[in-house]
Amino acid sequence: MNMRVYLLRRLLQGALTLLLVSIAIFAALRAAPGDAADVIVAGGSGAEAAQASSEGERAAIRSELGIDRPLWRQYTSWLSDMVTLDWGESFVTGRSVWTEFLRRLPVTLQLSIMGIAVAVGLGVPLGVAAALRQDTWVDYAVRVFALGGVSLPHFWLATLVLLAGVRYFTWSPPPGYHAPLSEPWASLTQFLWPALVLGYSGAGLLTRMTRYTVLEVMRQEYVRTARAKGLFPADVVQRHILRNALLPVITVAGIAFATLISGSVVLEQVFSLPGTGLYLLDAVKFRDYAVVQPVIVFFAAWVVLVNLTVDMLYTWLNPQVRYG
Repeated sequence: MNMRVYLLRRLLQGALTLLLVSIAIFAALRAAPGDAADVIVAGGSGAEAAQASSEGERAAIRSELGIDRPLWRQYTSWLSDMVTLDWGESFVTGRSVWTEFLRRLPVTLQLSIMGIAVAVGLGVPLGVAAALRQDTWVDYAVRVFALGGVSLPHFWLATLVLLAGVRYFTWSPPPGYHAPLSEPWASLTQFLWPALVLGYSGAGLLTRMTRYTVLEVMRQEYVRTARAKGLFPADVVQRHILRNALLPVITVAGIAFATLISGSVVLEQVFSLPGTGLYLLDAVKFRDYAVVQPVIVFFAAWVVLVNLTVDMLYTWLNPQVRYG
């Protein structure tokens, strides 16, 4: 199978995945009790809507929002708007969903990029050090570090960091968003702690994977031959061990990057970052279908795109991998 056929096949698989995700999220939102009309009439509480408004008022709002139409018609109309990037307006704020999404997207991307930089910057060197110092105190310390990264949840670590900052350093997350180009120092201080928390879990995963692959390569015959020839240990590590051991790590790094952007949802809430994650949580609270559906599909599309990119990169770096 050549490159073009493989790429076309993966694109079709990605499109099918996004279609199934869109159907699932559409059905899940409609199956939940209550709707946006109840929230709008009640001012934020669907439970109070039954007492605070008449059925006629809610019916008028449903008709205005278009959520009184048959489900198949709502879905096909929404899917057509998604493809043409016409995401409509928020049921609650009345603002353009696409415009608001683009305004918040740089926050999420910056947090995710800084998070994966922390994950790679910590995970790969620590994994290599643990493998080269196997069964020493360095190895044990790195393994404990990695275990904490893959075990501790984001929200728990973020809450501890926030509480410690407020109590001991009188620090709290600054309001708004400071762009890295216009306000580099303010942006760094605003995103430093969220990025460290977000990258820690990725670092734990990359540390474990790097340690395992380096140990596997160190047991190969060509590494023993290189050492027997009298090459310097640094040359053996750089030319023979790292060059082959880091290929599988690329796949794990790509998966970590795809998951970090979804993990930013919780951190944006904790650290008051006005990104797409916070936008999504607010929309879920108010049953704002017009916001929830496209944002979740975007997260799914991001995972598909990153996985496809990683596959292409891995195949380019390792020509022995065959398309399948």
